[in-house]
Amino acid sequence: MFFNSDYNDLMPPFSEQEDASAEKAGFSCFFDLLGRNCGTLLKVNLLFLLSCIPIVTIPLSLFALNQVVGRIVQDQPIRCLQIYGETFRRKWKQSYFAFVLTAVPLICAGFGTWFYFCQVSSSPLFFFPFLVCSTIFLVTLLSSGYLYSLLDSGKNWKEALRLSFLLGVATPQRTVPAAICGCGLLLLAVLFFPLSGLYLLLLGFSLPCMIGAFFLRIIVRPFINGSKAS
Repeated sequence: MFFNSDYNDLMPPFSEQEDASAEKAGFSCFFDLLGRNCGTLLKVNLLFLLSCIPIVTIPLSLFALNQVVGRIVQDQPIRCLQIYGETFRRKWKQSYFAFVLTAVPLICAGFGTWFYFCQVSSSPLFFFPFLVCSTIFLVTLLSSGYLYSLLDSGKNWKEALRLSFLLGVATPQRTVPAAICGCGLLLLAVLFFPLSGLYLLLLGFSLPCMIGAFFLRIIVRPFINGSKAS
């Protein structure tokens, strides 16, 4: 892919052996993290639901959820209430920035994709706007996980946006399963509501977020460590 050269230039150096060993222990690593942090996932899921009640705080809640979950998958020390509260109070700019650049394109492009797809049968001319909308939808979906992680690492919004786009497109082996598992689980739970009500209350938002972040952790880690070192 034509992104590969730029992607390799941007990636901070890290051990391939470390990456390979992490991949071999992927499933065991995930379930180990899940077992040790199950209480934190329950707690942050309830915090997320409660803090979303005013509606206008949804971007703040979503960013705080991603911060807590990001520390879980990186196996960092976690103080759930402290991290969530500080993010909620102090990182409102990053929260609304990430939300506008992910939720708005997903909603608009998703609606456009469905609308123009329904019109293609009447005229082939609608295939081009369908292709544009579907591309915007997919690129935004694949890049969104990286955007939240990079903004959390302290990078400025321009650099975070550029890197999230590049990484989202250049690493489909990571972003595609992250999107399918993360968004797919949440979508299934919503579709099966109210049968899935208890699951949504306890783990319905934190668990899909953790699964999605877990797929991206190897790629995100060098950027997080690089930001801390600088």
